[in-house]
Amino acid sequence: MKNEIIIKSFFAGFFSVITIGILTFLTYKTEYGIFLIASFGSTMVLLYGYPESPFAQPKNIFFGHLTTSLVGLFFLYIIPLPLYINLPLAVGVGVFLMILLNITHPPAGGNPIILIMGSVSLDYIINPIITGTIILLIFGIILNRFVLRKRYPIN
Repeated sequence: MKNEIIIKSFFAGFFSVITIGILTFLTYKTEYGIFLIASFGSTMVLLYGYPESPFAQPKNIFFGHLTTSLVGLFFLYIIPLPLYINLPLAVGVGVFLMILLNITHPPAGGNPIILIMGSVSLDYIINPIITGTIILLIFGIILNRFVLRKRYPIN
């Protein structure tokens, strides 16, 4: 059992380095824009450490990040309340929608905070949210299914 945990930990960490490394390279060494957000680091834990979790499934990862990011933009641009009110409301609405729509991805719960505090533009939905998440999922499917021979995605 101990060897199994060591191997699982190694591969989760190794594949996280590769995936975040590629997103970092695309962000800082190309002209294509931003591909990284802090919550992608937490996504790595689920995607590579616990791919069997419902929270790690592609539908949850993609739509969880997308939904909470749209909520963050909605509160940033449409709701003219002070930051100390907008932040908790946006997180609460994002969590509510993820659970309601059955697309819960816990790392995405932080996206409204990232978007509102960063005062991002509307383009942020394309890069890094949609593009970055698609890259994460491509790596997740390839590495889990073909390298580790795990059944992923499950649903």
